[in-house]
Amino acid sequence: MRIAVTGSIATDHLMTFPGRFGDQLVADRLDRVSLSFLVDDLQIRRGGCAANIAFGMASLGLRPILVGAVGADFADYRSWLERHGVDCDSIHVSELRHTARFLCTTDQDHNQIASFYTGAMAEARDIELEPIAQRVGGLDLVVVSPNDPDAMLRHTEEARVRGIPFAADPSQQLARMGGDEIRELIDGAAYLFANDYEMGLIKQKTGWSEEDILARVGVCVTTMGPKGARVDRAGEPPVHVPAAPEERKADPTGVGDAFRAGFLAGLAWGLSYERCAQLGNLTATHVLETVGCQEYTLGRQRFLERFAAAYGRAAADEVAAHAKFHHP
Repeated sequence: MRIAVTGSIATDHLMTFPGRFGDQLVADRLDRVSLSFLVDDLQIRRGGCAANIAFGMASLGLRPILVGAVGADFADYRSWLERHGVDCDSIHVSELRHTARFLCTTDQDHNQIASFYTGAMAEARDIELEPIAQRVGGLDLVVVSPNDPDAMLRHTEEARVRGIPFAADPSQQLARMGGDEIRELIDGAAYLFANDYEMGLIKQKTGWSEEDILARVGVCVTTMGPKGARVDRAGEPPVHVPAAPEERKADPTGVGDAFRAGFLAGLAWGLSYERCAQLGNLTATHVLETVGCQEYTLGRQRFLERFAAAYGRAAADEVAAHAKFHHP
C-alpha cells in the first residue's frame, strides 16, 4: 500500500514549566492575558506532524512517502529520516525560508501552550500530488495532516479530483480554520482523525452533528488520551480500544502523530480497525515515554511483548505476521 503523508516538517523546541498553567490565570482577566513562564528545560528535536507520522510508519517497517516543504537547513534531518526508511524524494526545498519551527511549553499536568512558525511550510501549497503518484507508481492513500492551510485544501481537492482516497487530519489547524474550510477538508474523506477535544471543535465550527460527520466520511477515528481510542462508522457499532499501559510519562508531544502512524500501518497490512487502533495506541505510548517525537525505538521483540500484554497473544501474533520492524 503506497501512502503519501503530507503535512508539516519542523524542528521542535520543547520546554517544561514546573508549575500549572491554570494556577497563573486570573478568572476575571482572561480577556487580557499577559504571562511569561520561566522554564526548566529546553530540548531541540526533530518534529512536524507529517514527519512524525512517516517516522512511526517506517519504524514499523513501511516506506511512507513524505510530502512537505523544508528549508536548506534540512540536510541532517533528511539523512535521519531516510536512514529510518522514509521516502524523502518528494520533499520541496525552499530557496528562501528556513524549515518550520514548533515551540511548545508543557506544564506538570502535561497541558501545553505552543506556537508554530511556518517558514518554508508556506511553500507546501505549491506541491502537486500527481507527479509524486507517477514517481511511485500510484498512490493508495493521501494523508492530509496539519500543514499550510492552503496546502491542505489543495491536497484535499486534488485527491478528490484524481480519485485518490484521503485521510483528513486537520487537528492543529482547526484553531485557525473556519467552518467552510473544515467542511472542505473533511467531506468525502476515507478517514477522519481527531482527538476528542478536536472532534468537539469540528462539530462546533462546521455545525455538523456526529451523524452528519459519519455521513460524509468513511471512518471516524477519535483518540481519547488515557481512555484509548474509538472508531466509528455509519450504521456500525463503535469500536472502543483501551489505551496501552505506559511505563512512565515523559512528554505528550507527538503522541497523536504516533497513533496515526500505528493505525495507518495496520491499514496498510489489511488488519481490522480494532487492531489498527491497538497498534496506534501502543505506538503512541512509546512517544509518551520519551522526550521528542522521534526519539523512541520500536524494537520487534519488546513491542510484541507489550502488545500481547495489553491486547492478548493472538492480537500480537497477528501483528507479528505483518510487521517488519526497523529494529530487532
